[in-house]
Amino acid sequence: MRTRPSRQALLYLGVVLTCGVLLFPIYWLVVTALSPADSLHHLPPKFWPEVPQWGIFRQIMEERPIPLWLGNSILAALGSVGISMFVSVFAGYSLSRFRLRGGPSLGLFILTAKMLPATLLVIPLFGIFRQLGLIGSLWSIILAHATLIVPFSTWMLKGYFDTIPRELEQAAMVDGCSPLGAMFRVILPVATPGLAATALYGFVLSWSDYAYARTFLTNSQTNWTANLGITTMKGEYITNWNQISAAAVLVALPIIVIYLFLERYLVGGLTAGAEK
Repeated sequence: MRTRPSRQALLYLGVVLTCGVLLFPIYWLVVTALSPADSLHHLPPKFWPEVPQWGIFRQIMEERPIPLWLGNSILAALGSVGISMFVSVFAGYSLSRFRLRGGPSLGLFILTAKMLPATLLVIPLFGIFRQLGLIGSLWSIILAHATLIVPFSTWMLKGYFDTIPRELEQAAMVDGCSPLGAMFRVILPVATPGLAATALYGFVLSWSDYAYARTFLTNSQTNWTANLGITTMKGEYITNWNQISAAAVLVALPIIVIYLFLERYLVGGLTAGAEK
């Protein structure tokens, strides 16, 4: 079926406008980072600085422990994603493959836990972590983020496991695999796109957290995450928005790199190939 040129032009126009709206905040963040501080309030605004201040990134790295904060954010995200994936894989697989009494209701109950706002869990988690002596430690953030990631990850993986034919496991068990062996050697490799998408979701959720970090990591600056560290760059009387924007650009880079690395898994058709 051929598409009329006018409809195709409208389609391209819609794509361009949508991309422009989505990417403009990122573009403006970079422009703010590269602009001199005295030109940020200029009217009309300049959409690109006359002399970009590329040295702002080196300056902010020398004045603030950005690498340390980024390292803490990476450790917190990797730890919370690792724990969450370990729990979610087994939970999602069990809900998908085994006929449990009240299984559908249990799945909905797990999904309901995702709907609870983080602020509702801050106070009980703070009490638990204080009893365990974890306040100020990255472990408090890792465990707190896992409480947010596990419910929705379990639901995502349960839905993905549902799309994988049971005949694959049955064939593996006929060849001598145990049920657990069939899961690890057959199902999980097939479910790689779903695992990658779930891990990326968890990583972004942990990376963007501020409420838990602000509550649990107040004892030592050396354990701050990047988001928490950036908020301390706001001065009492003067705020250097170009420095804050430069730090925000540096913090956004790891997420972009990870997305580019996982993108090929997200669009892969491994499940379709396994069904043949």
